[in-house]
Amino acid sequence: MIVVIRSELVRLRRRGILLGWSGLSVLVAILINFVMFQVVKQGATPAASGPGVTFPAAAQLLSSHGIVSGLAAASSFFGVTALAFWAIAAASDYSTGLIRVIVAAEPRRWRLIAGKWVALAVLTAAATLVALLVNLLTAPIAASAGHYSPHAWGHDLFPVVLGATVNLYLALLIWGTLGLALAVISRSAGVAIGVGVGYVLLLEPVIKAAVKPAGDWLPGTTISAIAHGGTASLAYASSLGLGLAYIAVASAASFAVTGHRDITE
Repeated sequence: MIVVIRSELVRLRRRGILLGWSGLSVLVAILINFVMFQVVKQGATPAASGPGVTFPAAAQLLSSHGIVSGLAAASSFFGVTALAFWAIAAASDYSTGLIRVIVAAEPRRWRLIAGKWVALAVLTAAATLVALLVNLLTAPIAASAGHYSPHAWGHDLFPVVLGATVNLYLALLIWGTLGLALAVISRSAGVAIGVGVGYVLLLEPVIKAAVKPAGDWLPGTTISAIAHGGTASLAYASSLGLGLAYIAVASAASFAVTGHRDITE
């Protein structure tokens, strides 16, 4: 297993993956903070959320959690980015024909999926830290530009930052695992990314509008609740349990397809 993980980590060190994922994380972290502090007005009606974005109230931005609010607000965008790069990493094995080589070298196929998952989880941790650092640097500048004076920032800084980082990382792991499963099933990064983006931006909002009682149990809403540390309609423990269930189902699908697919010819 260690050999498989190391092999995957070496392959994931490609410049395109590292620069692309980190670059998008930086871009999203900067944009969400400047947009958030401009759109959310103090003393006004809370800003309406858009597809993939959940804006906090002005009171939350002024609280000790305001400095990391951007991470939760844009968690779906960070998540779709993770889904995309997990899908690219999985689908490239099929598009290049490398899957035949690695299956011949390691016939226990479950190790290939498990090793890839662990390696991508490590890379996801790095992307999460990049997003965190850029957010911490950008938030004070964006707050000042939006005429915010968040005097509470800095109180309980370590637990606030740690909690937000862990929650975002868990959310990205779920998005990534879904992307891995979609790519393994379809053998196409484009299909996996298209399904992921289309679901977040188009399908889930329609389902939530049509079937409101089921809205809180859908993947996008569940993962967003984890990133926010729980919401009024879905407690953190419940969202975390659902998230783990999504990981289990997606992982089982990846293992099953990889184990039974004929990929040696």
